[in-house]
Amino acid sequence: MDGQLHGRRILVTGAAGGIGAAAVEVFADEGATIAATYRSSSPPEALGAAATWLQCDLRSAEQADKAVAAAAEAMGGLDVLLHAAGTWGPGPAGEITEENLDFMLDTNVKATVFTNQAAYRLMRDAGQGGRIINLGSGEAVTGITWSSSYALAKGAVHAWTRSAAKAWGRYGITVNALAPAVETPGSERFREFLGPQAAAMIKQRTAETRPIAGSLGAEELGDPVRDLGPVLTFLAGPGSRFVTGQLLAVGGGSLMLGA
Repeated sequence: MDGQLHGRRILVTGAAGGIGAAAVEVFADEGATIAATYRSSSPPEALGAAATWLQCDLRSAEQADKAVAAAAEAMGGLDVLLHAAGTWGPGPAGEITEENLDFMLDTNVKATVFTNQAAYRLMRDAGQGGRIINLGSGEAVTGITWSSSYALAKGAVHAWTRSAAKAWGRYGITVNALAPAVETPGSERFREFLGPQAAAMIKQRTAETRPIAGSLGAEELGDPVRDLGPVLTFLAGPGSRFVTGQLLAVGGGSLMLGA
């Protein structure tokens, strides 16, 4: 059995951990050919043979262009970009510094735009269409007091995704974003920032209010492979050709969009 993504050439950014690493695992299991980027943390040893690994800093337009071109050369083309590179960090409203805001915008917005544009140009010139998947955040929809600069940056990713989808649809290129509520290093940093008492309170409240609670038991968040993986596979595959410009929440109903 070849897998649902057999023959698909996929670039995953920010793949050394979190959702990016989970995506490499999922896409490899589905038969895709994969290139993956990382900035400072080394790729997981277990995934070393699953992808062609490229080290780069996607906050630089020049490095983003070079990384996407190198990935396409290694794979013989590019069908899908999953841009998972990004980070969570604190930035309370009223206390946001210029340094904090620059970091959040560079890491979560500039890197998204530069990488998306590099992938778009390759897909457009190849004339075969393509899929671009960005990572947004439910916090950019609901707002959050503890990390307003992060919410602001992810809100920009949502707006960018819609704009790119409108601009590039004529070339058969879809652009969508995900708002996942799954366990990542960023969610762990968030709990550490809150402290054990506040983190435990939020975990309990989430378990009580999330519509899909019984299947996950006491877990606060979903698993990136088990719960997000099938959605990534769909968006990367041929079945999503008529879905574009959307923000899709994958969080057990904790965030409901468009109902």
